[in-house]
Amino acid sequence: MNTKLQQIFDSLETQRNQLFTSLNGLAVEKLNQQPTNGWSINQVIAHLIAAERLSVLYLRKKIQAINEVENTGLIEELKMIVIILSQRLPFKFKAPKTVVENTKSSTSLHQLEQEWNAVRNELKIVLEKFNDDQIKRKIYKHVVAGKLNIQQTLLFFREHIIHHQQQIKRLL
Repeated sequence: MNTKLQQIFDSLETQRNQLFTSLNGLAVEKLNQQPTNGWSINQVIAHLIAAERLSVLYLRKKIQAINEVENTGLIEELKMIVIILSQRLPFKFKAPKTVVENTKSSTSLHQLEQEWNAVRNELKIVLEKFNDDQIKRKIYKHVVAGKLNIQQTLLFFREHIIHHQQQIKRLL
């Protein structure tokens, strides 16, 4: 795997493991307690998994024609700044319909962790297919920001988790 992608992937894994470590030991009731107009902790985790699972499926399809797309540039870098800001500020966003429809309900943190392990293994397999000269190719379509390269995609995953970690902290 490309060195930069490996570094970002490793940091994503550290972030995910820290999230589960912080939640282990919580009562099942606390993990599944749903506020009046929001998601429970487990629903937030299931949402993150669904978003990544769908993204990995999309990447797996798009990498087949990666040499036919152009590289990202300054515009995409500026979009990433906006994505980072949007995910770090305490704004609520409506999840894309397809992500909501593909979010599984689960009451077990252990089950969610196993599901996310499987998704991350699939992501790793996809990342290993990228050649060094393909890293800047527009491979992923963010629902708002548009086309991003694979590094930017992984950084979006990081920011998406950070955004929802803030939500989880409020629920705790």
